[in-house]
Amino acid sequence: MPSLKEVKTKITGVKKTSQITKAMNMVAAAKLRGAQDKMEAFRPYTSKFNEAMTNLSGGANTDSFPLMEVRDVIKKVELIVVTSDRGLCGSFNANVVKMAERKIAAYKAEGKEISLVCVGKKGYQLLKKTGAVRKLYADTMAHFEMHHAREIASDVAENFLAGDVDKVELIYGSFKSVAVQQPASSIFLPVQPVEDEAAEAKSISGDYIYEPSTEEIMDTMQPLYLNVMVYHTMLEVGASEHAARMTAMDNATNACKDIVSNLTVVYNKARQAAVTNELMDIVGGAEALK
Repeated sequence: MPSLKEVKTKITGVKKTSQITKAMNMVAAAKLRGAQDKMEAFRPYTSKFNEAMTNLSGGANTDSFPLMEVRDVIKKVELIVVTSDRGLCGSFNANVVKMAERKIAAYKAEGKEISLVCVGKKGYQLLKKTGAVRKLYADTMAHFEMHHAREIASDVAENFLAGDVDKVELIYGSFKSVAVQQPASSIFLPVQPVEDEAAEAKSISGDYIYEPSTEEIMDTMQPLYLNVMVYHTMLEVGASEHAARMTAMDNATNACKDIVSNLTVVYNKARQAAVTNELMDIVGGAEALK
């Protein structure tokens, strides 16, 4: 049985750890409110942008836009993996990386080459062993802005237009609720004509007249659409990260309480054993004096 001093030292250490995890839980909760408000405020903009792309791409000649060109043979695929820069958020980053690894295995089984663009340190740390990482965007997820999304989208689009890749996918953590964050994927390039059957069914039949022409508007809208997609993904990951960290730190705090409770029982048993031994020594000494 461990000594009283050892058990007491462990209890003190676990209590200090509990204070740290509780503080981190409160910080994550405060950051989550801001990140969630920002994400929910951006969702209507994303929805309207998709609606505009639906109307434009429905009547446009997609063959005249390089970013919408569907390659006949897909030889190279690039995956944009968006994770957090910091850890201590449970299995959030690991789940995103697992989806990326499944995609990599599936594409390699089809004989396709794979390259990776990692947004966030944690994804890079887990995927660098593949040797397929083309570019890393580190230290961006803590304080990201639209210009970060624009930089990522521009780099990937240039790579696609140069013919270095034939298809690009986004892999990220989607925010469902404070308790649920799920890995998700979507096609990034080529830009697909957006189809919304429900909106199409409700809409009044007729043709739209655009000024300037649909082609000129699409030339401007497509790069912006890519920026919006990347930024929306980063907002989803940012909110998911804080929610996952808040849950993980809450679980860690509860685990610390359980450990303290168990160690307290051990401490009481050790103290009782020490008292019993001392009483036995006293009784034995008294009997010896008789």
